[in-house]
Order: sequence, then C-alpha cells, then structure tokens
Amino acid sequence: MRALCGAIITAGAMIGLGLLSIGMGIRYQGVSYVDRENNFVKFREMDTPFMFAMVVLVALVIIGLAISFLGLAFHHHRRHIELHREKNGEAETHVRKSKHT
Repeated sequence: MRALCGAIITAGAMIGLGLLSIGMGIRYQGVSYVDRENNFVKFREMDTPFMFAMVVLVALVIIGLAISFLGLAFHHHRRHIELHREKNGEAETHVRKSKHT
C-alpha cells in the first residue's frame, strides 16, 4: 500500500509538471528575449508563481519516488521473512493473545 501511495503521489506530480510546462510555454511563447549566448528565459527570470510551482512539484516527485521505492523495499523484505517462516514450518503469530486469558 505504501508503494501504491508513493506511485500516486509521483503520478500526480508528473501530471502537474506537464501542465506547468504547457502553461510556461504559453506564457513565454511571445517573449523575444534572447541574450548574447542565445539562452532563453532563465529560471530566476520567470514569474514567481511558476518558480514556486516548479519547486513544489519537483519536490513532490522526489518524495513520491522515495516513498515508492522504500514501500517496495519494505514489502519485499516482509515477503522474504514470510517465505523463510514458511520454509522453517513456523506457525503464523498474527493473533494477539488477550491479557485476561
């Protein structure tokens, strides 16, 4: 479930980055700013909301990917432990015993 949540966060951030890039393209398509080195609009020269949105979305992509990979690693570790438990013939110990018995 952790990996799925991380994948959903990552997918949402990727969709957001795509929409942001479309918005930036529409916003700056008429800008005829080209400096001496033929570089176009730089990050520090963009509008503040675009910069803020890009930083937040890139951070969400990184966080979502981290959650996905850590969730998958935890899932595989847990399945590995369960496989060894089955091979050794140990019984399932998921049921908690009541304090009153």
